[in-house]
Amino acid sequence: MSVAIEDGRVLGGGIDPRKLKLVQAWVELRREELLADWKLARAGQALYQIQPLQ
Repeated sequence: MSVAIEDGRVLGGGIDPRKLKLVQAWVELRREELLADWKLARAGQALYQIQPLQ
């Protein structure tokens, strides 16, 4: 499954709706970190570890 960082919408694949809500909550809480890691990944640099939803 792929999820857009900007708004949490599903880009591809599928997932149980309850699990999707958890993923979307995590994306909302960690959006800035995800965007920073995305830029690093595109530049071929090491990523920072992002904390899971607890």
